Amino acid sequence: METTERTPTSRTLLADVRAMLPDLRPSERRIAEDLLADPRMFASSSGAQIAERVSTSTTTVIRFTHRLGYQRLRDLRHDLTEQAVREDLAAVGARPVASDIAAGDGLGAVVAKVATDESLSISDTAEVLSLDELERAVAAIRAATRVDVYGVGASAIVAVDLQRKLARIGRVALEWPESHAAWTAAAVLDASAVAVAVSHSGGTSETVEFLRLARESGAVTIAITNHDRSPLAAMADIVLRTAARESALRSGALGSRIAQLMVVDCLFVGVAQSDFERSVSAVQKTYSAVGPRAYGD
Repeated sequence: METTERTPTSRTLLADVRAMLPDLRPSERRIAEDLLADPRMFASSSGAQIAERVSTSTTTVIRFTHRLGYQRLRDLRHDLTEQAVREDLAAVGARPVASDIAAGDGLGAVVAKVATDESLSISDTAEVLSLDELERAVAAIRAATRVDVYGVGASAIVAVDLQRKLARIGRVALEWPESHAAWTAAAVLDASAVAVAVSHSGGTSETVEFLRLARESGAVTIAITNHDRSPLAAMADIVLRTAARESALRSGALGSRIAQLMVVDCLFVGVAQSDFERSVSAVQKTYSAVGPRAYGD
């Protein structure tokens, strides 16, 4: 029976469930969606009631419980209740709730929903991002002679952002816009290098291959992904997890990118802070190189 390696906590429970959705069987996915749709109702339901609501068996409900890392359903329900109480106490008003964009929504509603969902992606990512893993990533990049970064599609934008940030503080950082170039670069890295791969799903074949080749070559491998049980995460020495909220209209373009950029910013600031004087000096030099060229100066 498959279980998570992470000790479950009420603080990250809903983010954990969202992250595992792509890997679930259809019957288990229905249970997960039932939980996410109304955590309070799920917390007050028996296994039989949950099974009846989603047209499955109590055995499947128990299997889903184990996949989340709980031995007993009542422990899962307890953590759901605890999270609900924490949110009620912490919120000044009602906590914003993510919602899909409907066909008839006006632009005002679109702006409000996008802003809410992106804010939640950032706050959820802050909760699930492991400080221990982040510290390891900062230390690895600080010690590296070279950092290679790769992502596909929307994740490529994030890869470019990380490369530009690191380069601006004097780090040797390369971003590869094409898979074959990324693979050949990864194949000749060594133990002094770091390879960073960005993928929301963690299942993009080109990105997984990049990290596999980098790992085989001896480089330290870092994955930035929403799914810490994904093929990409399996190839990583260090996993920096996001908790993005996506839907049909926002898949890959908004929630995941915002969450990834937040992780990149935390990683960059950590690296810069670890060698503060050098980083400040480098930023000042780069500003001087482009600042005077503005029109009107």
